[in-house]
Amino acid sequence: MPRFYVDTPLLSDQEFSLPEVVVRHIQVLRLQAGDIITLFNGQGGEYPATLLALGKREACCRIGEHLGASCESPVWLGLAQAISAGDKMEFTLQKGVEMGVSVFQPLSTERSIVRLSGERAQKRVERWQEIVVSACEQCGRNTIPEVRPILTLKEWLAQLPEADARLILSPLGERKLADLANAPQKLWLMAGPEGGFSEKEEQAALVSGWTPLRLGPRVLRTETAALAAVAAVQTRWGDYC
Repeated sequence: MPRFYVDTPLLSDQEFSLPEVVVRHIQVLRLQAGDIITLFNGQGGEYPATLLALGKREACCRIGEHLGASCESPVWLGLAQAISAGDKMEFTLQKGVEMGVSVFQPLSTERSIVRLSGERAQKRVERWQEIVVSACEQCGRNTIPEVRPILTLKEWLAQLPEADARLILSPLGERKLADLANAPQKLWLMAGPEGGFSEKEEQAALVSGWTPLRLGPRVLRTETAALAAVAAVQTRWGDYC
């Protein structure tokens, strides 16, 4: 059943005019009056809806009963990801949503190839949030992970986000997930850019209370490392186990 995000309150048994962006998707899918779709607004749960009428630029549906469906992980998982080049960042965001990441924090680091600031940074974050929404539509999540504004690593480390564990991915780390004594309910992962964190950055992270985590004996690319860590967390404590 096609799923669509709408940024507006939804009420059961209501006739609802769908936003233009959803109408375009419906036309691409060649849906017709009488077909059933699913709507969600990120406030929890979802609504089945029946298409009533379709036009070139408009569509109307009747909203059904609210369903309290949720597929969120039992582990709240934040990913602080150094900005990567090309489509690597978009890939990480999309797959991170599918794998259960709760919030994304983009980071500007010493070895980041892409440099963003001002309006360019704001537009890029908006684009990343759109990718997250599309991933939610595809994978069945009814809660939209937030893509936060870009921070420098120094700004991020100064915040010290609340968590049961804060792990920085490092080929020099000696700790493994199995070394964590207690199962975390809230966990942050931090992954570097293509060239990794500099030695100075890693030391600053350790001083700020982050624990270096090693993912096996092989060096992983930036688009692989974060997702491998997310999968490992979900396997050990989340909804993969």
